[in-house]
Amino acid sequence: MLIRLRRLLRLVATVLLVPVLLFEEWGWEPLAAQVARLARLPLWARLEGWVRSLPPWGALLTFALPVIALLPIKLLALFLFGRGHYASGVLLLGAAKLAGTAVVARLFQLVQPTLMRIGWFARWYPRWTAWKDRVLGLVRQSAPWRAVRQMKAGTRRYWRAFWRLR
Repeated sequence: MLIRLRRLLRLVATVLLVPVLLFEEWGWEPLAAQVARLARLPLWARLEGWVRSLPPWGALLTFALPVIALLPIKLLALFLFGRGHYASGVLLLGAAKLAGTAVVARLFQLVQPTLMRIGWFARWYPRWTAWKDRVLGLVRQSAPWRAVRQMKAGTRRYWRAFWRLR
């Protein structure tokens, strides 16, 4: 009975995590690249150098900064929801998610080598990525995913043809 409950909880957690994983997968590299462009600014480059030089536990704690910085914005979105401004709340949460993903992705790029010096992180990170890749692989093989990809490709072909005719 306990094994069945554990399997059910894993399935529910996986299903709930799939949208987050898809968003992170879609946005991780491009958003991190956008934030990396800020390194052209001398002050930002110095800040990135400092982050790279952090000890392992300091590098791990840097992930708390975006969470803390975005908390007031998320509370403001909840306030907007409470006042009936649903569209504004959703837009604010969406912008916060984009900004948070961009910052966390860049931070992770900067500190991943340092984090790999933490024993439990070095042990669990490859497991996490293998699980994530397996789940995303299953999603990408699904009929709905393939149908959406075909529709996207068809739409792209249509718009290219449309703009060529003009």
